[in-house]
Amino acid sequence: MLNALLLVTGVAALLLAVWCGWAAYRDQPTKDWHFIGMAVVTVLALVQLVAGIVLLARGEKPEQGTTIFVAYLLGAFACVPAAGFMSLAERTRWGSVTVAAGGVVLAVLEVRLYDIWGG
Repeated sequence: MLNALLLVTGVAALLLAVWCGWAAYRDQPTKDWHFIGMAVVTVLALVQLVAGIVLLARGEKPEQGTTIFVAYLLGAFACVPAAGFMSLAERTRWGSVTVAAGGVVLAVLEVRLYDIWGG
């Protein structure tokens, strides 16, 4: 797996979590700028999904199994958009908390993807 991409995606997810956590601390809902940040993190997760599928198509295999690797890739891709949609339904500080939690979950999924691949 591309370790640099894992690192960049994980750090971007944590930065998004801190940013939205700060908004929640200030009692603010998610705003347009937060959604732009979510889009950036989602694009990184999409690039990671495509890179992972390309590596599998080239014949490379993760140490802990292809099925679990693909499941984690899909989960990592869906994590932040799901939190973003949930924050649209909750237009209070708890929407920001939801996105912050989604960022933390994505960062943990990145660490797990690294382990599954054999890092």
